Amino acid sequence: MKDLMLTGAAALLAAAVTLTSSPAAFAGETLDRVMSTKTLTLSSDPEYPPQSFLNDRNEMDGFDVGVAREIAKRMGAELKIVTPAWEIITAGNWGGRWDISVGSMTPTTARAKVLDFPAVYYYTPAAFAVHKDSAATSAADLNGKKIGVCGGCTYEAYLNKNLVIDAEGTPEFTYDVTAGEIRTYETDVNVLDDLRLGDGARLDGLLSARPTIDEAIKNGYPVKVIGEPAFYEPLAVAVDKGDPEFSAKVAEIVNGMHEDGTLRALSIKWYGTDLTSAD
Repeated sequence: MKDLMLTGAAALLAAAVTLTSSPAAFAGETLDRVMSTKTLTLSSDPEYPPQSFLNDRNEMDGFDVGVAREIAKRMGAELKIVTPAWEIITAGNWGGRWDISVGSMTPTTARAKVLDFPAVYYYTPAAFAVHKDSAATSAADLNGKKIGVCGGCTYEAYLNKNLVIDAEGTPEFTYDVTAGEIRTYETDVNVLDDLRLGDGARLDGLLSARPTIDEAIKNGYPVKVIGEPAFYEPLAVAVDKGDPEFSAKVAEIVNGMHEDGTLRALSIKWYGTDLTSAD
């Protein structure tokens, strides 16, 4: 696929054409790039079903990918997907390597220092799970145990008891589990893979998004959900700081998808229920 970043004389020529042929050039660098190249580059995870994953046709698919494709469509752009590590995405300072993250990211205070969150697009419960052979029946049964989470995720922050979610409409939560050991992994799937090896083999339990756990169970993983949700996450589209025009455009599109039912339809398609409201 063609490189999105124009260089040298080509960049100068493109800028000159934009300024002379368009009566209203876009002020924001990211928005300008997306609208001029007609390409929106998404950072995504190929191993995070049902949010984002490689399907049987070796194509990226899932709820998050569907949302991103619709955002690109409403911008009049094609969607390009890259797959950097989660920690790199949440660190900000993307440098134009990608334009947007539709990756079920919680807009925490720490992340807001390096990223902007134009719009919340759905909410999801965070749940504890154990191997199906475990005697655990409640979250309290995991006190003092080895619990796996994805590194840099809100689930790790929850277990460290320093999770801050200050997005509007976030339900209150309490810290009900004190892990004996917190083991971090690159993705939630890696956590599930270790838990499936047996009760206590490598992990005693995990904390992840309930839809992710449900998808694993549907695919034959020998795990089960225990207790009530630990907390509910508002999940937002994220963009790099420094382009308020791009943020405003994304917010406008996502709000429109809420209003016309597009997000609800995508949620029902992938989760079997409407997760686009905290009600």
